[in-house]
Order: sequence, then C-alpha cells, then structure tokens
Amino acid sequence: MNKIKFAVVGCGHIGKRHAEMISRNEECELVALVDVKDKSVLGIDRYEVPFFKSLDELLNSGIDFDVVNIASPNGFHFEQAYKVIDAGKHVVVEKPMTLCKQHAEKLIFQALHKHKQVFAVMQNRYSPPSVWIKEMVESGKLGRIFMVQLNCYWNRDERYYKPESWHGKLDLDGGTLFTQFSHFIDIMYWLFGDITNIQAKFADFNHETLTDFEDSGFVSFDFVNGGMGSLNYSTSVWNQNLESSMTIIAENGAVKIGGQYMDKVEVCSVKDYIMPELPPTNPGNDYGAYKGSAANHHYIIENVVDVLKGRNAITTNALEGLKVVDIIERIYALKE
Repeated sequence: MNKIKFAVVGCGHIGKRHAEMISRNEECELVALVDVKDKSVLGIDRYEVPFFKSLDELLNSGIDFDVVNIASPNGFHFEQAYKVIDAGKHVVVEKPMTLCKQHAEKLIFQALHKHKQVFAVMQNRYSPPSVWIKEMVESGKLGRIFMVQLNCYWNRDERYYKPESWHGKLDLDGGTLFTQFSHFIDIMYWLFGDITNIQAKFADFNHETLTDFEDSGFVSFDFVNGGMGSLNYSTSVWNQNLESSMTIIAENGAVKIGGQYMDKVEVCSVKDYIMPELPPTNPGNDYGAYKGSAANHHYIIENVVDVLKGRNAITTNALEGLKVVDIIERIYALKE
C-alpha cells in the first residue's frame, strides 16, 4: 500500500498528538520530527525516526516525505508553512494558520502556484454536536438566525504562561483569540458566515505579569447573512475551565451547545423536531494542569490521506483558515 509520508515540526503537546495520530493510521508513515529543543527533554523516544533541530535541516536532509505538519509556536506558522510549500510539499498548519491575513493570502497564493494543499487544523468541527448543528443550520430547520452568543471562559494561569514559554509573547502567540479561542470563531464562521459592524472592549485582569496582551473581551457584531452575535471570552477563570458554549436563537427554536468544550447539546427546543441521540464526543486533550479542546486530530490526518489519495474533498481548507485570521485581526484592530 502506498503510504503517505509525514514529518512533524514542533514536538510539544500538540505536535506529539500529530505524531501519534500519524503513527496510528495504517495509511501513514511518520518519517521525521523537528524541534529546537534537545530530543532528550521532549518525550518522543517512542518514535524511532530521524530528528532535526530545524525545518531547514529536514528540507536539506534528502528524506522523502509528502506532508509536513506544523505545530510550532503561532508566530512561526507562516514562515515555516511557506518554506514547506516552496519545497513542493503539502502542509498541515495548526491553528491559527498565520497571525495576519496578508500572510495567509501569501500562503494560499503560493500553494496554488505550486499545486500543493494547505490543510488548516479546525478539529472542533468534527465533534458530534458540531456536525449536528451544521446540519440543523444548513437544512433550514432553525429558520432565520436571530442571535448567536459564544461564551468562552477558560483558565490559563502561571501553570500555562511560564516565563520560558512562547505562550503570552505577542510576536509568537498573537493573543488570546488566536491561541485559545480561534477554534470557536472557526465554528461560528463555518455555521453562520462572515461578520461586520464589530464593536469590542478588552481588559487585562490578572495576566499583566504573564502576557503581552488582553485576557478578556466582549465583542459584538452583525452577521453578513443576517442576525447578530456576540463573543464573550476570558482566560481569567480561577483554577479550571468554566465553559465554552454557543447559544442560538432562531426563527424556529433555540439551541445551546455547552460543556467545557462545546461537547454537549444542553438545550434543543425546535419546532416539530425531536433531538436524536448523538455519538459521544471525544474527551478533551489533557495537559495535566490545564485542559484543551476535544481530541479530534485523527480526523484531520484521515482527511489529509483521503484528499491526497483522491477519495474525498478537503474538510478544512486554507480559505476558511484565512477567514478566521481575518475576523480575529478585525476584532483586534479595535484595541487601539
């Protein structure tokens, strides 16, 4: 069988998830790992593949591979993804695809020029409540959308924003919406389309010494397709995540998807409709002191294989990755 060969750049929590999902897929082969840190401190001994200190080392190594998965700090995503495409390889880019729209456009242009695929990681789309609500919106069962409210209240404290970490540094992290909540902005865009008439206020309550940017915000806007929305977010919650939820008020009913990671349909009150039993959502990624989104990375790897083998369309395309960056950039433009 013709295996798709992958290399992974960045061997932190998320990079290791990529490596693990690639290793578990019988149509894939992990051929290399890249990280600036010493191999001995990364906990990657179980992967018996060549290890490189930089992407350039990998690209100059002569090793044969098809795809590079980029799971490095946000600020490196554009430069590294661009190099990968330039070298004639496909690329999987962790969220956010880039930290500015202009870079995302350059990446897409180069990928088209080189006839290569850019896969943006938006794993929350694969969770059963997301798949279900997408069908509810697209089928018209909800009717016209009136209001959408996203609430993202997480804990990110000194256990996460460590002095030696890239988290919290403006040039590498980009900000709370890029690193923590871009998945939820992606879900909102995927369901309801683009936004306009944005208003926002921001605060830095208890991260003054930990980060270069805000920890909380209230954002309101209109949807281009009709209806209005809001995004309320904070990483100032004490000790543990509180919730990620989406409330939808529509012509034919109301829906609330909640839980820590938008993994449960808490309310479904829709005219002439009975809620089906949904498959269980995968558990959240557990990083010890703090928790992350649902562990759906295997779906992304499956989609890469399906696309490259011509069996399926891409489920998370680069244009959608660009739109998420664009929306966050427009929200953050109101900080000045």
